[in-house]
Amino acid sequence: MNEPTQLSCCREAFYRRERASVPLARQFVHRALIDWECEADHDDVLLCVSELATNALIHGVPPGRGFRVRLTCDEVLRIEVHDSGGGQVEEHPAPAPCAEYGRGLLLVGALAASWGVGERDPGKTVWCEFAGTARKFAGAGDGSSLVRDRR
Repeated sequence: MNEPTQLSCCREAFYRRERASVPLARQFVHRALIDWECEADHDDVLLCVSELATNALIHGVPPGRGFRVRLTCDEVLRIEVHDSGGGQVEEHPAPAPCAEYGRGLLLVGALAASWGVGERDPGKTVWCEFAGTARKFAGAGDGSSLVRDRR
């Protein structure tokens, strides 16, 4: 792979509907953060990736399908998780203290600078953004090449 492609400020990866996909997505994002010398808080970013990927698996990926993680880092770090399932994404009030589920989007909302949901056909895109540019791309052109990782 040539250098501009490896250090692109846009990367995406596709993951199957299986539990192993969540840590793989986290590793994919972690590698990009390191490659890009991204100034965002890596722990916060990786926790949000885990939550969004887990939500996609549980609520948004029909059998036989998968989800896509897309990263861009220009003025901000943006993480998008695309799934092909239906359903609405809503941030609910805090769950009961003994509840096992329901805190994912509360965590994303607390850690990310912003987050939201966009429509796609089929499915939806859940995204979050963090302050923190990539030092590798500061003043280095548009970095518009795309790196794809298929698992």
